Amino acid sequence: MLRIGLLWHSLSSDNLGVGALTESQLALCREAAELAGVDLEFVLFGTSGGQSYGPQGVKLAQGSAVSVRQMPGGRSAYEREVAACDAVLDIGEGDSFTDIYGLRRFAFMLASKQMVLRQGVPLVLSPQTIGPFESRPVRWLARRAMRRCARVFARDELSMSYLESQGLGAAATEVVDVAFRLPFVRPVRDSEDAMIDIGINVSGLLHSGGYAGANQFGLRVDYPQLVRRLIAHFTAVDRHRVWLISHVVPDHLPRDDDRVAVRELLQAFPRARAAPQFGSPSEAKSFISGMDFMTGARMHACIAAISSGVAVVPLAYSRKFNGLFATLGYPWLADGKAQDTDQALQTILDGFERREQLAADARRSNALAQARLDVYRDYLADLFRQCQRA
Repeated sequence: MLRIGLLWHSLSSDNLGVGALTESQLALCREAAELAGVDLEFVLFGTSGGQSYGPQGVKLAQGSAVSVRQMPGGRSAYEREVAACDAVLDIGEGDSFTDIYGLRRFAFMLASKQMVLRQGVPLVLSPQTIGPFESRPVRWLARRAMRRCARVFARDELSMSYLESQGLGAAATEVVDVAFRLPFVRPVRDSEDAMIDIGINVSGLLHSGGYAGANQFGLRVDYPQLVRRLIAHFTAVDRHRVWLISHVVPDHLPRDDDRVAVRELLQAFPRARAAPQFGSPSEAKSFISGMDFMTGARMHACIAAISSGVAVVPLAYSRKFNGLFATLGYPWLADGKAQDTDQALQTILDGFERREQLAADARRSNALAQARLDVYRDYLADLFRQCQRA
């Protein structure tokens, strides 16, 4: 029985994107274990939230919190539990190995990796956005840590290009976001239902201007105005059934809570409907798979659409969108940093009118994503075989 640590994963996160990464990682690990002929048990290390979800039949334990303060003197329970693992897969919550969220958060993410490496346990950076790293000392520290990893997987071409520019290309592989493997069940639709289901994934974070307000992400687009104009446009047509979809739901962070923005919008647009609160990332993807068209600013809500063959126009607010969807050759993207409100609105409405073409492109991009994830799965199978022999 191999013991695999899953660092910066969560099956209780209020951010269903983090949960989607975790559920998908578990699915890929189970596929790899079957190929390798080994049994696995998992230990999760990461943030917790108010949710509770996860697949059945998996041997899974919640590890101790990562504590930098307990590092001196070997007092860290996290470090002791990591030392008992055969390998650690670190997914960085998808996009957190960077300094754009502040130096304190970067230092915390870096320390969690260093504690694994100094125990001599193989550390794999699972598919994620790498960087950007804005300051020179941070770039040096990040490069030094990645050189010591067993393997680094980039989920997009921009991240891979960065790794190559830092002399790390030989130890890295470009694949794609693991959430393309998230299981789902497509809802059965009444054959007599002639309505067009339109999903609008509302980002509470962008609606409130970011964690600190004041347009933290430097958008050209006026996000609240854009969402209101979209809802007004779509609800004006009787055949449209407009769903406002929440994908990040932290009770303790109202600025980041999609539900807060949705409640405000429903007061202004009573013809729109709130999607149900989902019990798991797979439930969210299953609901999204029933849409005829979707737009959204939470990346994993958009991945849920593409990977279930739904026409979608993502609204990018950081390079993680641009890099990921360019990697898959999916061109239908509104860019909140490059486009103004009118331009972004027109891009989304054009996508709606061409939704049959977008759906076909989504299916093609998903097939490419699945092939890329097979590469990652096969690497894990080889890693598990090596751990079994060790």
